[in-house]
Amino acid sequence: MTVDPPVRSAAVVPGAFPAFHALAKPRGSICNLDCEYCYFLSKDELYPGDRSRMSAELLEAYLRQLLEAHRVPEVTVAWQGGEPTMMGLDFFRRSVRLVEELKAPHQRVQHTIQTNGVLLDERWAEFFRDHDFLVGLSVDGPRELHDRYRVDRRGSGTFDRVMAGYEHLRAAGVDVNVLCAVHAGNQHRPLEVYRFFRDRMEARFMQFIPVVERTAEATPTIADHSVHPEAFGTFLSTIFDEWVRRDVGVVFVQHFDAALANHVGAPPAVCVFAETCGGAVVVEHNGDVYSCDHFVEPDHLLGNIVETPLGDLLRSQRQVRFGLDKRDRLPAYCRQCAVRFACHGECPKHRVATTPDGERGLNHLCAGYRRFFEHVDEPMRLMSDLLRAGRAPAEASALLAARDESGRAATLTDVSEARSVRNARRGTR
Repeated sequence: MTVDPPVRSAAVVPGAFPAFHALAKPRGSICNLDCEYCYFLSKDELYPGDRSRMSAELLEAYLRQLLEAHRVPEVTVAWQGGEPTMMGLDFFRRSVRLVEELKAPHQRVQHTIQTNGVLLDERWAEFFRDHDFLVGLSVDGPRELHDRYRVDRRGSGTFDRVMAGYEHLRAAGVDVNVLCAVHAGNQHRPLEVYRFFRDRMEARFMQFIPVVERTAEATPTIADHSVHPEAFGTFLSTIFDEWVRRDVGVVFVQHFDAALANHVGAPPAVCVFAETCGGAVVVEHNGDVYSCDHFVEPDHLLGNIVETPLGDLLRSQRQVRFGLDKRDRLPAYCRQCAVRFACHGECPKHRVATTPDGERGLNHLCAGYRRFFEHVDEPMRLMSDLLRAGRAPAEASALLAARDESGRAATLTDVSEARSVRNARRGTR
């Protein structure tokens, strides 16, 4: 299964694309694992008999076009798969050298890679550290939960190998973003998962990616390993309750960051919660460009960078229309929803359900997202007020404590009073 890439930049408006996100898959769908929920392994059917290996010539052409197509100083070079580390370390050394040769003087480049971690050793960790890579590491929780679906081609669990790779990253001081797939095997154990990441791994950046896959039958249904909608809402809400009372400003969870961004009217840091999309394309090992990581299929093939520059493909009417369809095809039921501003119908990939009035296009996870966004509404409003007042969102923890003590809605004044009381108590110890 592929997941949303680790990102440090905001979503962009379709049609403009001064900045965008390109996920390059140098080995295509080829992977050294056989995760049971992975939908991307079957993508090798798009390239039968292909070695699925990006050539040195295509690498240079891709990086040149990626840098030239950006109209802002910040550029992200992002690698994903399949499993990109199967290309070997020399490929990425060459990539970094080429970026330094090709980038304009005003450009600042961020390197990212998404990996399952099993091939990582001291050499990889030192390379990532030396070139300031942000590494997305796929972990589904402690051993029992991780090994439920994340297995190798022999069916053996991968937890120990992933943790060994992570220890190399941690020892080298590499920035790591833990990406956790939420599925039927871990959906009812949110605090166990979160505390494992926070306390055992000491992770400070996390993404929780819902697994929603359909069977390959003539009449597809939701696969058994997929997360249940209500369970996903409870999963996020339960973690949020612990996070908001002790970890704000210390641990960063993508769903929570995106919710806060939408509350204050800022672009969310992940495309699924933006009103429109289209600013995150996929570049395959042979130069083919697809509209999105979730739509690597013939109907969404935009072209090939050998024949058409990446910037032209990204700004094509076909891609612009793809991005606008996210907003324009939203069911009427969603348009009237009180939490639409925070959700925007989430990812079109998941819009496979039917609304209560019979309209197609409802997100399978709708009930869960509604539960989550309604649950976090008051704390998010508090954090929004803090930001507008020029104060840190982390102060929301004290605001909520003031609310719990007083039994009434908290105000910004309450946090100052609560802080003063806490400081006074500390001073008497």
